[in-house]
Amino acid sequence: MKEEFDVLNEWGEFTGKTSTREECHKNGLWHRAVYAFIINDKKEILLQKRSSNKKQWPNKWDVTIGGHVLAGEFGREALIRETKEEFGIDIDDCDIKYLIGSTSIDTHKDIVNKHFNECYIITKNIDLSEIKLQKEEVSEVRFFTIEEIMDMVHDNYKNITEKVGPWNFLERILNNYYKQIKN
Repeated sequence: MKEEFDVLNEWGEFTGKTSTREECHKNGLWHRAVYAFIINDKKEILLQKRSSNKKQWPNKWDVTIGGHVLAGEFGREALIRETKEEFGIDIDDCDIKYLIGSTSIDTHKDIVNKHFNECYIITKNIDLSEIKLQKEEVSEVRFFTIEEIMDMVHDNYKNITEKVGPWNFLERILNNYYKQIKN
């Protein structure tokens, strides 16, 4: 079954049309995506390592969960679905906090990704032994400290995806939203 996405205009408004992933990426059509960082009680951030067969950023550490929003789906629903598909675990709506929306355009070879992104934080303790990875998407997961992630970001995105927006949002979140935790 081919995934269908709602096609948006450049202002993020629904056009009433849907297209497949392939059509959206080939023709540079605006569509929706979600991503989230899972943070545990120790204030460690769970990241996923992208599979070696991914077209973009293979074998790089990435946001905890990310994916496209299917036609007719809400962002939170997409996040819950993606977490189940990629990790085999359930998250509840009450675990999810919406943070910010953004746009991004990424061109890689013949792929033109034009996204309206929704960024979330999920505060939940995850037992890594309970995760069942979707191997086509994810090769590994691991908790990182704030310092480890920021070192990779500030070292020209060493070993992580060059997705500037999500990493900048994470840094801002950690510096501001979680500032009181360090005290």
